[in-house]
Amino acid sequence: MFYKTISLVFLFGFLSANAQQNDSITKIDSTSRKPLKFNYKQLIIPGVLIGYGVIGIESDQLLSFNHQIKAEVTEDIDNKITIDDFSQYAPAASVYALNAFGVKGKNNMRDRSVIFVTSYVIMASTVLGLKSLVHEERPDGSSNNSFPSGHTATAFAGAEFLWQEYKDKSIWYGIAGYAVATGTGLFRIYNNRHWLTDVAAGAGIGILSTKLAYWMNPYITKKLFKSSSESKSTSMVMPFYNGQQYGLGFVKVF
Repeated sequence: MFYKTISLVFLFGFLSANAQQNDSITKIDSTSRKPLKFNYKQLIIPGVLIGYGVIGIESDQLLSFNHQIKAEVTEDIDNKITIDDFSQYAPAASVYALNAFGVKGKNNMRDRSVIFVTSYVIMASTVLGLKSLVHEERPDGSSNNSFPSGHTATAFAGAEFLWQEYKDKSIWYGIAGYAVATGTGLFRIYNNRHWLTDVAAGAGIGILSTKLAYWMNPYITKKLFKSSSESKSTSMVMPFYNGQQYGLGFVKVF
């Protein structure tokens, strides 16, 4: 059962990455300000993932499937692996790492950082809001904030971020990011911290958050930097939540 689940989650990740090839978000650059095109088809994959998770809250069939997976995990797996606490940040961090090594992405540092912060705010607000509303018990019984998976949402938001920035360079950057994100979701199940429905919903929320961030970015940038030039520095405060702790991060763009 657990191995079927691995196949299912990897399928989610593959479909998410593959679907991006038909992604038609048209980015407005800072000079042309052409109207932004948003294709509703971009919402299909994240919508399906979120829908699966939401339906699973009340669906007896999906709840039963969740518990079958838990039984398989607790029976066959003894050692927990905490790599998911770090892998959730890897796709987004890769965007900045690649730029640091000279592999330029779609956007400059300022716009890229605004997109990243916008995505994270949308994602974190959605995840924390749902956790406080749903009060779903975790598989290990440690708390009542299981739905949706914040680690998975963070990872998939970063994977979509990596994809959008580097899909014109090579599709393998995005595929690698989605593979890491999928692995993060699997480890949340493996470590008995989340149900499959939590992971599916988290993946959908993460993808959608970044898509919305790219869609909103031209308008946000126009409001924030009406008279600023590329050479001026910009400072931003970014909230974060790692599943246990809240905090603020400071980003300064030169």
